[in-house]
Amino acid sequence: MDAAALGSGLNAGTKLFKKFVQFARGADTLSVAEKVYSIAGFLAIVTTFLLVMSVQTVRLQTTYRHMHATSAEAAINVGRINALIYAIVMESRGIYMSGDRGAMKQFADGLVRRNRELAEAVKGMERTVGDDDAEQIATFRRRIAQFIDFRQELVRRGLEISPAAAREWGDNDANRTLRSKLNSDLETLERIYRQRASNADELANENRYAAAYLFMLGLVALVLAGLNVVVMRSSVVGALAEITQATDRIADGDVKSQVPHLGRHDEIGHLARAVQHFRDAVARIFELEELELGTAQARDAARTERDNFNDKYQAKKWQLSAAINSMPQGLVMLDGKANVVAMNANYRRMYNLPETIQAGSTTLEEILQHRVKSGLFNGDVAKYVAAVLDRIARREPAANEVALNDGRTIKIYERPMDGGGWVSVHEDVTEQRQRERILERMERFLATIIENVTEGIIAKDARNHRYVFVNKAAEQMIGMSRGEIIGKTARELFSAEAAELIERRDQQLLTQKQQLEPIIDTIDNPTRGRRVISARRVQVGGAGEESHMFVTMVEDRTEKMVAAA
Repeated sequence: MDAAALGSGLNAGTKLFKKFVQFARGADTLSVAEKVYSIAGFLAIVTTFLLVMSVQTVRLQTTYRHMHATSAEAAINVGRINALIYAIVMESRGIYMSGDRGAMKQFADGLVRRNRELAEAVKGMERTVGDDDAEQIATFRRRIAQFIDFRQELVRRGLEISPAAAREWGDNDANRTLRSKLNSDLETLERIYRQRASNADELANENRYAAAYLFMLGLVALVLAGLNVVVMRSSVVGALAEITQATDRIADGDVKSQVPHLGRHDEIGHLARAVQHFRDAVARIFELEELELGTAQARDAARTERDNFNDKYQAKKWQLSAAINSMPQGLVMLDGKANVVAMNANYRRMYNLPETIQAGSTTLEEILQHRVKSGLFNGDVAKYVAAVLDRIARREPAANEVALNDGRTIKIYERPMDGGGWVSVHEDVTEQRQRERILERMERFLATIIENVTEGIIAKDARNHRYVFVNKAAEQMIGMSRGEIIGKTARELFSAEAAELIERRDQQLLTQKQQLEPIIDTIDNPTRGRRVISARRVQVGGAGEESHMFVTMVEDRTEKMVAAA
């Protein structure tokens, strides 16, 4: 049975091959399906190769991008680490050369910060570790850890012992040996990353060859697709067009017209003979009456659909009109040529537009001309309209404020609409701007008074007890700038005894609500020593509110007490 099936398959293949040979010699021996399937088969083969090459190209491109990105990032990290090591060494020399601990402190702080940045930079190198640099990175990481610990100890010795002790710790052979090894590690890593970049370039060259193969396969696919178009047009599309024309003539009542391609032996021939049978059937029935009846029914259905559509359109139009007229702002819609499509009643009232200006028959230029006459527009109408048309063309949203001659301030928001139109919303913000100006003037007035009173005024957030405001008098009393005070708590600024006293007074204020009678306290000032102060306290806001604050009015009575004694 297998032998019989194999023989049958060979016979079918032989017959198909003979058909192709005859077709190549000019004989129309292939059916439309055989032509199309043959071209589709070759196109599928080429597409398969194209897909395989595409996958290969994507794989090469992905590998290249990864190698190129990791090598570039790794090279940047190496450069950054080298710069940080150099900066740390410079900070160390600053510690050596400092004459006192105050000058040494800034170099020590810089060295500690650079140590943290160096540790983070080395940690960042883990993203680019590969098989080629894993061992070297591990060694380098250990040496960096030694380098950081070494410099931390140097800072400790400099701050807690002396600059000489720091210099003794840092200026030795062990330090220089570690630096030398780190330089050697960095040079080795640079060579590794240069080799990685070179490998990425080789992959790029391979990708170019793959792209060339893709181009050739795409060209072959394009030729096959063109061949398919030619075959379909000559063998199928043209014949179908002629048969379609014959069918149209028959539908128009010409039952005597000839049907082309009756002599073909493929699918087109079968279709032509089917059309001929249709023509014969049309000649034997009274299609005209049925066609007239069907046409009348279709006409009635079209009218019904048109009426339904008109009802829906009117309903939507009424809903849109009600919606825009209920808006508290003025609204105007324009088409792409700045013709007014719609406007609401608030827009008409805002600019006192007459009844002669109506949506659908008015342009933006006409509205502006009316505003010029009524004194509500001072600009160049032509330039303004040109600017609006330019924004409509570029579909660029805009927002601006204009001041009218009658004292009103109008906020205008412009946005593009689907289909090329434009919508502009106008809001009267006159009262809002007046309130803002009054509030701003009052804030400046209060700030000036508070800043220039002789009594110290201190405000802190009641939720976290951090200072949020001090005036000039309070800065002088405490002996610190407001930059040193604001954002900190009493425990961060004063001694433990003074901080406990301040916190106790805060708790009393929470209980009593207000402390308008002055309370005399003796407190240790971190910069001015022991001071006698008189303080009155009030609360602003209440518990749970964001504006809840404690405000203290302080008077330094130390000099008065000394004079009285």
